[in-house]
Amino acid sequence: MIHVVQIGPLPRAAALEAMLPALSRTVGLECVISPWQLDPDFAYHSNRNQFHSTAIVKQLAALPGRTLGVTAVDLFVPVFSFVFGEAQLNGTAALVSVARLQQEFYGLAASDGLLTERLLKEAVHEIGHTFGLRHCDEWQCAMSSSHAVEKIDLKSADLCPRCRTAVTGGS
Repeated sequence: MIHVVQIGPLPRAAALEAMLPALSRTVGLECVISPWQLDPDFAYHSNRNQFHSTAIVKQLAALPGRTLGVTAVDLFVPVFSFVFGEAQLNGTAALVSVARLQQEFYGLAASDGLLTERLLKEAVHEIGHTFGLRHCDEWQCAMSSSHAVEKIDLKSADLCPRCRTAVTGGS
């Protein structure tokens, strides 16, 4: 089971609920919205006006079971100007931010469908890392690396056969 934890206010929570069935099918585990919530303020860095994703992932790892945190705050790790998410490799905690997945971030009209699709792709990607998957060379695989939202739009929400086998045992 994957416990989906809301981190801070999530104004477009419908996208989260809409992507859960597809996430569950893709990774082969039941996904439930957890009653646990986490305030991300402890991870805020005023000099960047962003939140340190590694600190949040560390807090998620303290919760029981496999967790996926979903937030609307803008995330970073020190070596990148931003990240869409982060996860523990072979761990229990993953994190995704909708901040840069929303069309409005780029000055475009909101699209709930596109937000749901992008959130699903990034959720599959980060959960994949918790199963030990690294970035995949198959550009359409959800485990391919994405450093721009346009690359997210090009890839699939599905795992390639090799990555799927690693997560679900081939089922």
